[in-house]
Parts: sequence; C-alpha cells; structure tokens
Amino acid sequence: LCPQVPELEKATVRILQPERVRRIIRSLREQGVAKLQVISDFDMTLSRFGCNGRRCPTSYNILDTSRVISEDSKKKLKDLLHYYYPIEIDPNRTLEEKRPLMVEWWTRAHELLAQQKIRKADIAQIVRESEAMLRDGFEEFFDQLHKNKIPLFIFSAGIGDVLEEVIRQANVFYSNINVVSNYMDFDEKGVLTHFKEPLIHTYNKNNTVLQGTGRFQQLSTRTNVILLGDSMGDLSMADGIPIVENILKIGFLNDKVEERRGKYLEAYDIVLESDETLDVVNGILRYILTE
Repeated sequence: LCPQVPELEKATVRILQPERVRRIIRSLREQGVAKLQVISDFDMTLSRFGCNGRRCPTSYNILDTSRVISEDSKKKLKDLLHYYYPIEIDPNRTLEEKRPLMVEWWTRAHELLAQQKIRKADIAQIVRESEAMLRDGFEEFFDQLHKNKIPLFIFSAGIGDVLEEVIRQANVFYSNINVVSNYMDFDEKGVLTHFKEPLIHTYNKNNTVLQGTGRFQQLSTRTNVILLGDSMGDLSMADGIPIVENILKIGFLNDKVEERRGKYLEAYDIVLESDETLDVVNGILRYILTE
C-alpha cells in the first residue's frame, strides 16, 4: 500500500480504498508539519479497550467503579448504562432520536456523581488505583506531536479531569494538548458540586459545542487533519474547522468486529480491528515527519 509505512501491512488493518489513503498520506507529507493537526477521541481510542482479555475502564468507569462511589450509586450508574448504551450503538436509530436520550443519560449520570461528594484531591489516587491504560506506543505518539509542535486536540464525551490525570500520570501531558470534555466544578472546599457546561456526549462532539470559543479559529492555518476515533460519533469531530484540505480518518474497531466492520469501512479511511496499539498512527506520523 505504502512501502514507507510498513505498519499498514499489519493483519489488524483494513482499508476499503487503498488508492485514496495513499493519496491522502502523500499529501499530508508533501504539505508538511506546519499544516497538520491531530484530533482524537480519548476513551478506547487513545486509551486501551482491553488487556489480557479484560475490558479497560473509560474515564467514567474509572470513577464509577472507584471507592468514592457508594454501592447504591454504582448500581444506579450500571442500570443507566444497561438502558442507554444499547440505544447509543443501535444502528437502526437515527441521530435525531439518539441525541436527546444521550443528554438524558449524561445528565442523570452527572447528577448521581455530584451526590457523591467527590474530592478534587482524590482524583489522582483514583486514577492510580484504576486499570486505565493508554495504547501501546503512546509515548512515541505524544512525543512526536510535541516535538514537532503539532496541536493535539482531544475531544471527549468522558470526564476531562480524569482523562487529563491519566495522561499526566503517563508523563505525556504536553503544552500542545488541548482537551474539550466534561469538566467537574468544585466548591471552595474542593468537593464536586456539579459538572460545567457545555455537556458533551457521543453525538455532539463537534463545533456545535464550541461555537464562539475560538478553539478552532486559532488552528485555522492547520488545514490537514488526522482524526482518530472509535465510534460513529467521532467522525464529526473535525466539523468546526473552517477549511480542511486533507483529512485522514482512522477508526479503532474494538468490539463486535464482524457485525460493525462494513459500517466502519465505509466511514473511516483506515480501520484497525482489535488493535490495542498506536503502531499504525505512529508509522504514518513517522513517514509524514521525516525529512
């Protein structure tokens, strides 16, 4: 496919239109580092989906399953998941149907969490005790972007305070990283009272929640995008960028691979099936960035 990126030959890689992918990668390299930005989801995209046959936690799970949540609330949060998650991934429901239900789910979960008197000072320890892991190869990924001053825009429907802590504990929270996510609001004693606006769920992760913030405007000269996601909702993350010349969409297909493969192949340029690494992303970056 692209001899300069041998990682694309991995068995986990599937591509519907190899010629198109080759063309985009070549353009990204030719137009250079100054025009590039990376927009990525966090949970199950930069963080691992599983390890040794066990599921790894999302930023919400890290909190949901921690010692600071009462048993009763853990059960309620699990009930919400069992009710709303099938709706979130149901291929037969429209986005119009899903959106209000996602707002309902996130709002109810946030209210439950806010009742737990979670302390800001406990978050680092909660993350340390969790089984959260970034994907293999994360050091090279974060280091390359930082060293080459490429903005990394993390757009997450998870919990910003928690995912930032995961990245910080991995020693890769660099100045080129910008996170848009659901952030907690603490009172003067450092106790969680509520979550800040805007609420970000799976299906509004695009410029609708960023209008007027100037987040994308400051990157308007960076018209080439590598987009990383693991769900259909992630595909619209670059929608707020004024001008996009080239966009390479890389999708991690973590779960229900057989039944979702077709949809992912149509939506993403490169699909990585049950691949817990950032090898392919790193290989592409290495090729784009080498002189």
